[in-house]
Amino acid sequence: MLKVSSLHVHYGTAHVLHGVYLEVGAGRIVCLIGRNGAGKSTTLKTIMGLVPATSGEILFEEQRIDAMAAHQVARLGVAYVPEDRRPFGSLSVEENIRVAAQASPHSDANGVREALAFFPVLEERSRQLAGSLSGGEQQMLVIARALVARPRLILLDEPTEGLAPGLVRSIRDGIMKTRTHGLSILLVEQNLSLALEVGDYFYVLSRGFVAFEGTSEELLAREDVIAEHLGVGRVKEALRSRE
Repeated sequence: MLKVSSLHVHYGTAHVLHGVYLEVGAGRIVCLIGRNGAGKSTTLKTIMGLVPATSGEILFEEQRIDAMAAHQVARLGVAYVPEDRRPFGSLSVEENIRVAAQASPHSDANGVREALAFFPVLEERSRQLAGSLSGGEQQMLVIARALVARPRLILLDEPTEGLAPGLVRSIRDGIMKTRTHGLSILLVEQNLSLALEVGDYFYVLSRGFVAFEGTSEELLAREDVIAEHLGVGRVKEALRSRE
C-alpha cells in the first residue's frame, strides 16, 4: 500500500533523513520508533506532503505522491493525525466530526456515527464542546475526525504522549478496532509497550537512518538495538511486554 524508498529530507542545510525506507501493507499496523529527534515526525510529514523531499520516492497504492501537496495526498485516502491536538474547541464533539465529514469526498451518511463508535466516551460526550475535553479525549476526537474521511492509511504521530494509563488503553483499543475495518496505520509512538501490543512490524529510526527493521519478536530479541537506539531503560519496558 505504502512504499518509501531512499528518502532524503533537508531543513535548510541540515540533512534530516538519510535514505529512509519503509513499507506498510494493507491492513497492517507498522510502527516507526526511535529517540526524540530521530526524524520520525519528519518522515510522516514528508509522506503527507507537508515537508518536501530532497530526493527519494513515496508510492501510495502504486501512485507516486512525493511531489503532491497535502490536500492531494488526503484525497487519495491518506489521513494524518499530528502530535499536537487541534480540535475546533468552540464546536461540539459531533460538530468537529461533521465538519471533517463534509470536507471529505469519501465520507457518507454513516461516517459520523461510525467514527464516534471507535471511542465510546465520544459517543457519550457528542454534544460537549471539544475545548472542554481532557487531553486524552481530544486525542480520541482528532483520531475520530481522521477516521470519518474513510482513509485507507492513517499516519498517527505520538497519539498517547502525556496521557494517563486509562486513556492510553482507550487509544490502544481504538487503534485495534481499525483492524476490523481493514485500515492501515503508520504509527509513531514513544510508548514501547503499546507499540509492541499493536504493531505488526517495526522500523527503528536513529539520526535519520533506519537502524533496524523486523517483527515484534525480532525486535524483542535485539536488546542491543533497543538499548542503543531507544534507551537503556526501554529494555526493561520491552521485557515486561513479554510477560
